[in-house]
Amino acid sequence: MTTHDLPKQKPRAWQRMLSGRRLDLLDPRPEDIEIADIAHGLARVARWNGQTVGRNAFSVAQHSLLVERILLVEVGEKDPALLKAALLHDAPEYVIGDLISPFKSALGIDYKTFEWRLLAAIHRRFGLPDVLPEEWSALIKSADHAAAWWEATRLAGFTEDEARHYFDRPANAADGVPDEVVEPWTTTEAQSRFLARFSGLVD
Repeated sequence: MTTHDLPKQKPRAWQRMLSGRRLDLLDPRPEDIEIADIAHGLARVARWNGQTVGRNAFSVAQHSLLVERILLVEVGEKDPALLKAALLHDAPEYVIGDLISPFKSALGIDYKTFEWRLLAAIHRRFGLPDVLPEEWSALIKSADHAAAWWEATRLAGFTEDEARHYFDRPANAADGVPDEVVEPWTTTEAQSRFLARFSGLVD
């Protein structure tokens, strides 16, 4: 028997996490998702493909905290579940990375379907609906665009006019720069702050 005659094995589709979990990327199960793994991964994934100023990369964990903070300023603490959903809005990137929007568009709908399936499993793991209410999604998207504007103008080299063309300029931009975009944090700080805020939203 030659190697050509051997049965072909399916390619490995699971990711081993530091928690010991094995997450099947094609069929993710909520029980294989841990917040510690998410925080660890997001703190080590760079926004803007790493093209930001500062000694450290600006991480998805830090971005997620910025989005949640922007939403908190807008709606207050009356709905912790909404704020938790905002904090987790980019959580799939802890295993699939942060692809910039132009590349996502080039990949097409299959990538988005894959991302949504993973996000739905994350939502179920932490007591959120698979698909968020439209009102929630709109609020999170608005906060996400506002965060991108801050990041673009403060960290990624965009002029304000250029950033306004692609992102929504925050209505309160004149009130001061959010702490989250003054300087990118270390991975350790981003990870610990993400975990602390998540704990504050579930306690």
